Amino acid sequence: MGMKELQALIEVLQAEVAKGRDNLVTGTWHLHFEHRGETPVFSFNKCESEVYCEERPTVFAADGTGTVIDKGGPLFGGD
Repeated sequence: MGMKELQALIEVLQAEVAKGRDNLVTGTWHLHFEHRGETPVFSFNKCESEVYCEERPTVFAADGTGTVIDKGGPLFGGD
């Protein structure tokens, strides 16, 4: 991860903190910088164990736009 991606991460975090308690990153245990195909993303995993998890991570574009790619949520019985 380079300076561009670090700046994009800061912007995502600042925007989510500004939302108060109703944000998409509170409760994150693991933060990953990865690629989904050709798209670099930040993945906020809300499961303590990385082996088994019943919740999709929240995923943001890492291109500086702060676009939410996936809001995350339950794998079963959720949205």
